[in-house]
Amino acid sequence: MVIKSIKSLLVAVFSLGLLIFSTPTIAQTDGPKEPAKEKKIFDANEVIFGHIMDAHEFHFLSYKDAEGKEHHATIPLPVIVYAKGKGVSCFMSSQFHHGEENYKGYGLITNEKIDELKLDRSKYTAGQIVAVNDAGEIDPTVTVYDFSLSRNVVQMLLALTLLVVILIRVARRYGTGQGITSAPKGMQNTMETIVNFVNDEVAKPNLGAKSNKYLPYLLTVFLFILINNIVGLIPGTANVTGNIAFTFVLAIISFIVILFSTNKHYWMHIINPPGVPGWVKVILVPVEILGIFTKPFALMIRLFANMVAGHILIICLISLIFIMAALNQYIGWGFAPFSIAFTIFIYFIEVLVAFLQAFIFTILTAVFIGQAFEGGHDAEHAHA
Repeated sequence: MVIKSIKSLLVAVFSLGLLIFSTPTIAQTDGPKEPAKEKKIFDANEVIFGHIMDAHEFHFLSYKDAEGKEHHATIPLPVIVYAKGKGVSCFMSSQFHHGEENYKGYGLITNEKIDELKLDRSKYTAGQIVAVNDAGEIDPTVTVYDFSLSRNVVQMLLALTLLVVILIRVARRYGTGQGITSAPKGMQNTMETIVNFVNDEVAKPNLGAKSNKYLPYLLTVFLFILINNIVGLIPGTANVTGNIAFTFVLAIISFIVILFSTNKHYWMHIINPPGVPGWVKVILVPVEILGIFTKPFALMIRLFANMVAGHILIICLISLIFIMAALNQYIGWGFAPFSIAFTIFIYFIEVLVAFLQAFIFTILTAVFIGQAFEGGHDAEHAHA
């Protein structure tokens, strides 16, 4: 009985789909039909990579007026480029008019140009600035060095400024006695909770008596990643922590801190592991040496992959509305509530992930630092 009900439901859904997707055919008797203009199909890949990749502007939305002309709501950013023979050039990215025009011998690559000119995507990417000749064609013989204040750079500086302002205001409140002679309030209470959490749950369990030495660095890493994660969730902003260059620099800094925390016992356990047969050391030593570099690599990839995946998932859910609408506008409108509901759910999950990834990066850094000075007499006293 249940199987028959399921079959009936599937038949009903299939029939409804055929009814919606089908379009009436009208016979033409007055000559051949003119070819219709090719309608631009919604490109989800362009939207997704346009969000997670860096750019020379903050792009919020695009719309078409009554005449069909496309307009963009953007905030242009400064462009600073250098090319041999041209010197340094500084101007605003709005001079490119979203890639439609060239300026001072430079042009902006867009997805439309890549498709129109059939450019090699391994050499040219959307948002890249290239040199052009007098005819407006790309000049591949000129190498352009881009030092622009891109979207990721500007947002990272704004997030850092916001964090510094918050910390200074909290410090001033402590200077007036609030939080010492009385209970902390507002942001002061929040920051005190974060500091105590990092100190009690991250620094002390992994670093012991040396926790106070590394606590400033661990707090800096945690707050810096957290503020960029949170700001990146605001619509229209960039996903800074989803940029591999950002996570690479953070991993390199942690790698340097780990190396400077090592002692002779750490290196002896890597180069000459005690209590291990000689034939095993031939295999184990290269693995241990490789492990020195895989630790920061894991920090870099973990943060990058998780932050990119979350943003891609949100954009995919929103893009499904337009993909369905391209098939049939009624299906698009019908699918919209479900897509928006799932997007809001994932968005709140991403807020949790923002805190979680900052915590994971910080605690793994603390674990790796603790392993670096573990094994000597100092470590024994430190964990006593």
